Amino acid sequence: MENAGGRRRRPFALAAALVASSAPATAADAFSTEWARAAKSEARMVAAGGALAGFEIRLAPGAITYWRNPGDAGVPPAFDFSRSDNVAEVEVSFPAPKRIKEADGGEAFGYDAGVVIPLKVEPRDPGKPVTLALSVNYAVCEKLCLPARGDFRLTLPGAASPYAAMVASALAAAPRLVAPEAFGALTGDAAAGWRLCATHAAGAARDLFVEPPDGWWVTAAPAPGDPEQDCFAISLRERPKDAALPVSLRLTMTGGSGPVETTVSVR
Repeated sequence: MENAGGRRRRPFALAAALVASSAPATAADAFSTEWARAAKSEARMVAAGGALAGFEIRLAPGAITYWRNPGDAGVPPAFDFSRSDNVAEVEVSFPAPKRIKEADGGEAFGYDAGVVIPLKVEPRDPGKPVTLALSVNYAVCEKLCLPARGDFRLTLPGAASPYAAMVASALAAAPRLVAPEAFGALTGDAAAGWRLCATHAAGAARDLFVEPPDGWWVTAAPAPGDPEQDCFAISLRERPKDAALPVSLRLTMTGGSGPVETTVSVR
């Protein structure tokens, strides 16, 4: 896996579609906004309950969009909730990503068939209604990367929502936070590289995504080992000038019995 910090970026095409998609979306029904449409995508916000919403992106065939760490190229979505009413905090829960090979030889981390990103809302006053306002910028790539933007505003209802199951499914696809000792055994050092081994679990093949701080570049790849374990070799490729260890790494493992994540400090 390659960290986004310091790595190459695919150029973005400034398209007329960006202008079209930046117009505020109006409510389609009590539980969703209208779609904000761009050249290769459309997006909307849906309400799943009084304190839960979702940001949904639908993609044109062949197009992709990005996780919070985009991999070799692209940019992650950027969310702004500052115009919301009665909102203390919004937690953005990204579903686990997949590796996507790109035409230029790079590797992206994200989604290729659309995605619903859950938004968990903490009201300032639980006894009053919440109006969630979202301004979002995200990237959609095929041969070129196109920036897209949407502005949405939606009051989260107390009544049952027809989108509740959809957002709940997306929440279930987000990595579950676990303690480092429950994630796997991590050995080694920066000079020789680290090795992470987790007890093998039935299910989809496991993959490992590593997120270091900005400016660091870390790779992870499957490593041979005991068939009762799923192992990965983690290597430090680059770090900022004068940056010292230890460094904190955010680890996300997919596959097996479901995605999990943790944060470790390594030397």
